Amino acid sequence: MIETPIVSDPTLADFLAKHQLPDTFRTTAVDYYLPLVHQLPALRGQQHPFLLGINGAQGTGKSTLADFLCFFAHSLHSWNVATLSIDDFYLTLEQRADLAHTIHPLLKTRGVPGTHDLQMLSCSLNELRNAKAGDSVPLPRFNKATDDRADPSDWPSVDGPVDMIILEGWCVGTEAQTKAELASPVNALEEKEDPHGTWRTYVNTKLQSDYANVFAQIDTLVFLKAPSFDAIRRWRTEQEQKLAATKPSGTQGLMSEQEIVRFIQFYERLTRANLSRLPDLANIVFHLNEAHRVWQRAD
Repeated sequence: MIETPIVSDPTLADFLAKHQLPDTFRTTAVDYYLPLVHQLPALRGQQHPFLLGINGAQGTGKSTLADFLCFFAHSLHSWNVATLSIDDFYLTLEQRADLAHTIHPLLKTRGVPGTHDLQMLSCSLNELRNAKAGDSVPLPRFNKATDDRADPSDWPSVDGPVDMIILEGWCVGTEAQTKAELASPVNALEEKEDPHGTWRTYVNTKLQSDYANVFAQIDTLVFLKAPSFDAIRRWRTEQEQKLAATKPSGTQGLMSEQEIVRFIQFYERLTRANLSRLPDLANIVFHLNEAHRVWQRAD
């Protein structure tokens, strides 16, 4: 039985307020996430720094969990934590346009394996691992509103040495599919715009090689398992609606409902595969219900 670490109510309340989380999140925090924080030293062992991966589909709360672990690992263990999102390592708009021209038009849209700069990600991981006192490591950022890499002058940084690196993303830890699994399209996007399977084969090849090499470095993988793909689709729509409500009219980067439906189809194949496979592959699985709340943990 994992002992729950002692955290003052004001400390937890401060985190909830900072991240604009409902009070109902307290149950998830106390029953599931804080026990994981308490377990981190045992999971780290002799790994310095320790690389923890978080996989979850859109709307499952990956960034919230990453921020929670970062905040309380520092609060309870005095750890220095660096948090990376694979979304911040997309290829530039120009680079993806080149892939769209030379390989397949669908590669212009960011998201799937093959649209990330894994050389940059590997360099960031190496710099964080080797950072010593006095070193400052920049953390890349991607501007989704402009669909391009943010200016390096706007990147945050972390000082060394680093005790834990968190890498979160919807495809973190995802395995490649078999040739037979790639044969049939899973949605209208694949059927109409990738009838010969060129796009999904390219994505799969990248997963087999470059991505597998990066993911093999993960010491512990956490999976936030949604109840179904239908729930993921609904959560993604709600996420965009909430974002629109906080932005002024005409703000760039927001998607219409029709654009959301199409965008989600880019992720559908591998998201469905993850829902099936990752419960057996991940070290820790948090099962979510239809209301976004964790209701079970499996190790």
